[in-house]
Amino acid sequence: MLKSVSYQDDLIEFLKKPEAAAAYIEVILEEKNVETELLSLALSNMVEARGGVIHLSDVAKLDYEKLTNLLSKTGGDEVYLLVALLDALGFQLKIGVKSDSSTFEGEGAALVAEHLPTV
Repeated sequence: MLKSVSYQDDLIEFLKKPEAAAAYIEVILEEKNVETELLSLALSNMVEARGGVIHLSDVAKLDYEKLTNLLSKTGGDEVYLLVALLDALGFQLKIGVKSDSSTFEGEGAALVAEHLPTV
């Protein structure tokens, strides 16, 4: 019998690479017909890839809890409205890694797209 492989495990491993995580969230923010759980799920995956909530600073834990609560109510409408307004004004929101200490050598949005969850 064939054993199935969890795509979630592969996704979390992929998101451990800072540039991959940045590209992943950037692709999520570019979605046009977004499902309400997508942004929250993406952020949860990114936190899990960083070792989980337990590894966040106290301030980051509080921010994450507040954001998770807000997203559960709005689905991220405010975030997607900001992205849409910026787009209409000729701008785009870019996500980048804060330092150059990454081990990931950019595979870009094409690689991210194959790891996107289907909600």
